[in-house]
Amino acid sequence: MNRADTGAQAPLLEVRDSPLHGLGVFAVRRIPRGTRVIEYLGERVSHTEADRRYDHDGAGDNHTFLFILDSHTVIDAGVDGNEARFVNHSCEPNCESVIESQRVYIDAIRTIEPGEELTYDYQLQREADDPPDIDAVFACRCGLERCRGSMLWPPPRAPRPQGRRGRRR
Repeated sequence: MNRADTGAQAPLLEVRDSPLHGLGVFAVRRIPRGTRVIEYLGERVSHTEADRRYDHDGAGDNHTFLFILDSHTVIDAGVDGNEARFVNHSCEPNCESVIESQRVYIDAIRTIEPGEELTYDYQLQREADDPPDIDAVFACRCGLERCRGSMLWPPPRAPRPQGRRGRRR
């Protein structure tokens, strides 16, 4: 049974192929704005353990089911995870992740119609030691008009225009 189900109601969501990336989560019925859709479940591990588990994948592999809960804990949805691990990123999402009482939830920030894919903005944090191609590694595939091109936050800085640099008199 889907964790977002209540009683005998039809399922709220389903996992299937996504045009954004791999598998995605889709609304089966209308989800009103403000609905707590699903909890992000998985094994709770330390950052050190999460790094150990996925360090061999290399800097060019961005495919994990890790959600940073706080400075001590990461949720690895690759172990005992649920459908929430398949919610894809979008720069203009219909959901948001909410951390409350050491738990992570996916909440609808607008009404979502049946058949629509659920998304939230991952806002993955940039690190000082990121490789130069990090935006390509974490490229966004949402394809929306206001796409920032990356799942990373803050957005990459626009290059400064090359021009004459002179003194003002």
